[in-house]
Amino acid sequence: MTSNFLELKGLYKTFDNITALNNVSLNVSKGEVIFIIGPSGCGKSTLLRAVNWLTPPDKGEVWLEGNLVGSSSSKLTIKEAKLLNNLRAKMGMVFQQFNVWPHLNVLENVVRPQLVVAKRNKANAESKALKILDEVSLHNKIDEWPDHLSGGQKQRLAIARALAMDPILMLLDEPTSALDPELVGEVLIVLKRLVNNGMTMLIVTHELGFASEFGDRLLFMDGGEIIEEGSPKKILTMPKTKRLKMFLKKLDITSFKH
Repeated sequence: MTSNFLELKGLYKTFDNITALNNVSLNVSKGEVIFIIGPSGCGKSTLLRAVNWLTPPDKGEVWLEGNLVGSSSSKLTIKEAKLLNNLRAKMGMVFQQFNVWPHLNVLENVVRPQLVVAKRNKANAESKALKILDEVSLHNKIDEWPDHLSGGQKQRLAIARALAMDPILMLLDEPTSALDPELVGEVLIVLKRLVNNGMTMLIVTHELGFASEFGDRLLFMDGGEIIEEGSPKKILTMPKTKRLKMFLKKLDITSFKH
């Protein structure tokens, strides 16, 4: 049992000979916004996918609101599998490559998971979908097919679909990295609204200015480990380790403004 909103305990994960997570532990408070940065292949995405047990770690445990999401020490029983699915429904996941359903229009993309997973009736699901699509400025696109949307619109649709499930935690894996630079801002506006509404979030990103302004904590990962963590402004302007200094130099951190 844990008193933390989200707790990761000693997560290990390897793929062949590559260590993606190496004894990662993390406590997250309700309403906290944590940004995760690091070089490609450092374990950022694996960490997010371990939180909702999409990528079960080889060792370790994940707890959400005092409920065990998963443990490597035992196989899931049918009862535990049902509990996992219920807990997953509380965690909205947004991927880098949008992952919207191309065979459903915008409105149906947000309605369908409510019908199938949340078991809502169609009228309630459509009402909620319309409200959320308005919040992400897609109210005039409800009949459009995803193929007709810009990258920024697709990502906002993916976020809307996740929000329709009333998540208590959002996991976002580089939500702006697949976008053209001029489309990044429209997604960040939606994320800013979530921050202001008190949503608990773990966000993998390279948007350092946004992380500095809106993050409560920033984690720097390398080699499957959390190398540094703390206030985003402090970490980005006064890195302690040589590894983080090198990483920021490669990102031309001299242009960073906070």
